[in-house]
Amino acid sequence: MKKPDYIVMGIDPGTLVMGYALIAVQGNKARMLVMDVLKLSADKDIYGRLEKIHTRVSELIEIHKPDHFAIEAPFFGKNVQSMLKLGRAQGVAIAAAMQGKVPVTEYSPKKVKQSVTGNGNADKEQVWKMLQQVMQLEEKPAFFDATDALAVAMCHHYQLGSPLGQLSKGLKGWEDFIAKNPGRVTINKK
Repeated sequence: MKKPDYIVMGIDPGTLVMGYALIAVQGNKARMLVMDVLKLSADKDIYGRLEKIHTRVSELIEIHKPDHFAIEAPFFGKNVQSMLKLGRAQGVAIAAAMQGKVPVTEYSPKKVKQSVTGNGNADKEQVWKMLQQVMQLEEKPAFFDATDALAVAMCHHYQLGSPLGQLSKGLKGWEDFIAKNPGRVTINKK
């Protein structure tokens, strides 16, 4: 098989279950390389769980050598302690990506859902059904955390293909995009 144009690693952070997925993109076609979860013991101290998250993310980066790292931002809930723990898990995963020299992009849960389903309020089942169709997947995983991570990776892939997604690559607006992408611009003369 031909070398992919790029590989995206998607992470759905969690302190008990962290979802992860990697996709390889060739042209406009994405295929799944890995989709799984890291299950963390509830009785182990939080620092031990954070170490396991860092170790697993680092291993995946070493094995698959992703070009992009996308992670879901914590959902703002009412429980401050849960938010702090989730933020730590996210930070440790990001630190592993930075240590591996992989550029990091963060997406809100609403942005991920909207990118994959067209509906920012879609539930986990709707996201999974769309991923099944788009990526021609059969077996439903045991945890939606894994499918959420796949959705994060696909969201990033979609953003990379979008002219607006290019704005985060150092472009300063439409004029700059047009100047740097003359082949993607057509002028309609009447």
